[in-house]
Amino acid sequence: MSTPLRIALIGAGVMGRQHVQYIRQEAGIELVAIGDPFTSALADEYGVPAFVDHRRMLEQVRPEAVIIANPNDRHVPTAIDCLEAGVATLLEKPLACSLEEARRLIEVQARTGVPLLVGHHRRHNPIVAEARRILASGTLGRLVTVTGLWLARKDERYFDAAWRREPGAGVLLINLVHDLDLLRFLCGEIASVQALASHAARGFAVEDSAALLLQFENGALGTLSGSDATTAPWGWDQNAGENPAVFAQQPEQPCYLLAGTKGSLSVPQLKLWRYGEERGWHHPLLCRQGQPSPGSAMHNQLRHFVQVARRECPPIIDAADAARTLALVEAARQAARERRPVTPQAL
Repeated sequence: MSTPLRIALIGAGVMGRQHVQYIRQEAGIELVAIGDPFTSALADEYGVPAFVDHRRMLEQVRPEAVIIANPNDRHVPTAIDCLEAGVATLLEKPLACSLEEARRLIEVQARTGVPLLVGHHRRHNPIVAEARRILASGTLGRLVTVTGLWLARKDERYFDAAWRREPGAGVLLINLVHDLDLLRFLCGEIASVQALASHAARGFAVEDSAALLLQFENGALGTLSGSDATTAPWGWDQNAGENPAVFAQQPEQPCYLLAGTKGSLSVPQLKLWRYGEERGWHHPLLCRQGQPSPGSAMHNQLRHFVQVARRECPPIIDAADAARTLALVEAARQAARERRPVTPQAL
């Protein structure tokens, strides 16, 4: 048996608390410290040292790995501190607030060679693995259209944290970045983006709603609609049952519809629709239910991170890969401002 991996946490908010719960469930991991400039409550609860300054924590505790779950605008400088200290890093999404920041992080990671995994945790969900297998098998034929929805209502207390109301936040960077990453992972790279965005529902400096039109490199066309100010059952968090903090779970509702020339797939239900011997809209469609493997996305991600930190495998999503998703967010915001199609920036 190998010794437990000594992990520290930076950021004791909602996501940090989720990470701690999974760390405590995993026998091969030891939580050794928590760094947060605003509170020591989580560290006190779990009986580990608390640090206001994460750099002092890195110097004194010397963890083997760290999970960064602090506010978005602190992601890159904090991750750079950890990489420069030689500590394997799991960095919560979004990778950065801008591509310029992302490029700095990519350079530091390449120079130091320290492993970095980006926390687009949906990639680790067994539902996604099965959907990707179905797509790769050719069962859907040529992918033609992709429909994505993330529609929810965040309670007002969510926005008590000022950074969630200011540039560096917004539904595109906090929420739709997940959907864009997953659509890339399932359906291929996106070549062009058109978009509209609005902050009319909440009135903050950042958008609360956005509608995107996507053109994939393989020729498929897609739409993605998102808002944090709606009353609706369509969105990964409600439909996949992945996040226990989300009350209104609606597992019968789809949030992605992937339509091809030979079949279509609803996700997360994994309902596969195809014709029988006779094809065409005058004939009935047959439905087959797919079955994902057991397991949870966050737990699978943590176990993968342990392997990455021990250099047993490469990260499923590294900084360069996550930056391509971030480039789509920037393209969407530019497209909304300029009311024209935008090609995502190359790294």
